[in-house]
Amino acid sequence: INAEYMGLRREQLIQLAMIIQYCRTSYEEFRSIIMGMNRRQLAQQVVSLGMVICSALMIWKGLMFATNSESPIVVVLSGSMEPGFSRGDLLFLTFHEEGDPLKVGDVVVFKVEGREIPIVHRVLRAHYYKEDFFLLTKGDNNQVDDRGLYSRGQEWLERRHIMGRAKGFLPYVGMITILMNDYPQLKWLLIGFLALLVLTNKE
Repeated sequence: INAEYMGLRREQLIQLAMIIQYCRTSYEEFRSIIMGMNRRQLAQQVVSLGMVICSALMIWKGLMFATNSESPIVVVLSGSMEPGFSRGDLLFLTFHEEGDPLKVGDVVVFKVEGREIPIVHRVLRAHYYKEDFFLLTKGDNNQVDDRGLYSRGQEWLERRHIMGRAKGFLPYVGMITILMNDYPQLKWLLIGFLALLVLTNKE
């Protein structure tokens, strides 16, 4: 066990050293490019970066409005919905109930108190009372329902817990998100690389 642990530790150290070396090289290249720019060029590139960020935020807000969902796109993070959905699948959500209320068999994404990460599971039971509904969910690959995942004393999901209903998906497209969660260094490398592309764009 110790040998396996040391081998794994050695691999992680090697990977970390490679990431540090890559960051150092990227920083030197970035610094030389920035130093080679005059103030006007630098200001233009910073404005371009700001416009890219604002455009992305506007697109996201537009999707939220069009889908009536606080998170129109989510990534499946576990295998609890296999074989229907696999870890890394990208789901597209909507939350329009007019004429198409949530029902048994729908795949919903929900959040409960005490859990920051949303859960993607299927509606097992649904009850309606006036303007509200009460749902019980379960993962396709799980043996029991989700009451063990809900908050203490909670037996049903209500409207305030639901983020949206899955309307489509792209298989494995969200794996990059999982990798960035597992390896935070990769996330910052990707952000830095995209910023570098924008700042060094000559057009």
